[in-house]
Amino acid sequence: MSHRSDKDNKADQMNEIKHHELEELTSEILKISHEAGEKILEIYETDFSVENKKDNSPLTAADMAAHNTICDQLTKLTPSIPILSEESSHISFSDRQKWTQYWLVDPLDGTREFIKRNGEFSVNIALIEGHSSIMGVIYIPVTGVSYSASINNGAYKHESNGDKSQICVKQTNANAITIAGSRSHGNQRLQDFIASLNNPEVLSVGSSLKFCLVAEGTADIYPRFGLTSEWDTAAAQAIVEEAGGMVVDTDYKRLEYNTKESLLNPEFLVIADKQFDWARYLEKE
Repeated sequence: MSHRSDKDNKADQMNEIKHHELEELTSEILKISHEAGEKILEIYETDFSVENKKDNSPLTAADMAAHNTICDQLTKLTPSIPILSEESSHISFSDRQKWTQYWLVDPLDGTREFIKRNGEFSVNIALIEGHSSIMGVIYIPVTGVSYSASINNGAYKHESNGDKSQICVKQTNANAITIAGSRSHGNQRLQDFIASLNNPEVLSVGSSLKFCLVAEGTADIYPRFGLTSEWDTAAAQAIVEEAGGMVVDTDYKRLEYNTKESLLNPEFLVIADKQFDWARYLEKE
C-alpha cells in the first residue's frame, strides 16, 4: 500500500460519511448488494467449480464476481473510503489502524450453503467507524429479501416486492426459547448450551441469516462457539443493534472491529433481550 501524506489523510477525513447521510446512503448500498446478488445468481445457476483458499475454506467464481462488483461500485460511490473485503488481499494492521472509516464486505457469506444450493447465503456490506459497525446491509439473492440498518435510524426488512417494515427483537421467555444455530458449523459446546435450556426450539440456518432471525424477533439468541471473521458479523451487528439487541463476546463485551492484526472474532452471542440472564446457561471455563 502506498504511503500517504498528512495532507491526504486530512482530505479523506473531510470526505468521511456523516451520520445524517447514512439513511440516504443505505439505499445506495442496497442497490449495490442487489447488483452483486445478480452476479452470484448467474453463477449459482451454472455447473460452477469450487477451489480451496489457503485456510481450506471454499471459494467460487461467485465470491469473486460479487467482490469485484461491490468494490467497483463502492469506489465510485465513496472514493475516499477504504474497502476491506474477504476476497481482497491482506492489508496489514499498521495500515488499517489509520482508517477512521472503512467498508467491511463479505461478498458471499455462506459459501458452503451456496455450494449445497440451499439458498441460505447472503451479500454483506458494513460501514465501520472507529471500532463500531454504524451501517449494515444484508441481501439474500435467492429470496430477494434484504435487511438494513444505520445508527439511530432503526433496522428494516425489505421484501422482494418492495415492501419495507421496521423490525425489532423480542422479549425472551425462559420457557419458550428459540435458538438460531449454524447449519454448517455446529459443535459440542452448542449442543451442551441447548441441553442446558428448557426444551428450546432450534432453527438451523446458514450465513448471517441467524443474526436476522434475532433482529426480526424470530429467535432469542444465536450463540457462536467457534471462529468467524470480522466481515462475517459487521453488517449483521448493525442490524441487530438497531433492532434493539446486542452482539457481545462471552464476557458480555460488545464485538469491536479493527482492533488487532488478526481479523478473527472471539466467540460471541447475538442476544435479543438485553435484560435476560443468559450467563447462568453459559458454561464457565
